[in-house]
Amino acid sequence: MRSNVMARTLVSLAAAVGIAAGGLATAGTSQAASAPASHPVAGLQTGVLATHNFGLSSAQAKNVQRWLQTYWGYTDSIDGQLGTNSWKAFQRCLKEYWGYTGAIDGDPGTNTIKALQRLLQNWGYTGAIDGDAGSGTQAAFKNFANNI
Repeated sequence: MRSNVMARTLVSLAAAVGIAAGGLATAGTSQAASAPASHPVAGLQTGVLATHNFGLSSAQAKNVQRWLQTYWGYTDSIDGQLGTNSWKAFQRCLKEYWGYTGAIDGDPGTNTIKALQRLLQNWGYTGAIDGDAGSGTQAAFKNFANNI
């Protein structure tokens, strides 16, 4: 029985030491030196670059990028990811012909989608011009990408 008491005491002591060590480790990190200041790289914009393929496969998005490269000044890689620069080129097209009035910012928000829906009416889109890239918009966008 005495060994049982001794074992419990040792386990309790080990737990207390572990808790104290963890507390010290945490205290140490709170007192750690601050991270070095980051220095922006000249000429580069920072931020998260999201892609918005709206249901297109990579091959279909590449078709769109080649079309944008040929007609709308797209100069990035043909990678199958419709990112900021792809959408900036698309917005130039939409601004000239399809009633887009927003900034050329590469963000395919509601106004970009509405103008895209107007373009897609020529490619089978029959839904509302509502700025929602739902299934009807995506189907027409695929048709567009397959036939340009």
